[in-house]
Amino acid sequence: MSEPKIICYLCKWCTYAGADLAGTSRMQYPSNGVNIRFLCSSRIDPQHVLWAFKNGADGVFIGGCHPGDCHYQEGNYKTLGRTVLLKKVLKQFGIDESRLRLEWISAAEGSKFVRVMNEFSNHIKSLGPIKLGIEG
Repeated sequence: MSEPKIICYLCKWCTYAGADLAGTSRMQYPSNGVNIRFLCSSRIDPQHVLWAFKNGADGVFIGGCHPGDCHYQEGNYKTLGRTVLLKKVLKQFGIDESRLRLEWISAAEGSKFVRVMNEFSNHIKSLGPIKLGIEG
């Protein structure tokens, strides 16, 4: 089976920096994730997630600062609330809600980023390619 396609929406200040640390430390993790940097995880609109699935992503990963450490005070709390609701919407569309994962990863947690990406990639691989029934 080919590697699953994963879109990763990452907070610039924490998770993106953690991913950068993992890369500069030469830690090994799957290369099937496409990292997209946002100033804050709260700037990730549910439409971004739906767009990713509609356009062929098998999984979507959202990474943000730990609660209480957001550079924009409460952005990650907004992200958490939206993600809970978005998982319910995905379920209504027939998409396994576990194809969307939210994690808090700081800039110093490169090894956690690697562990989470390995787990998520393996999980998405076990689910197989997404089938939406959308043509065109």
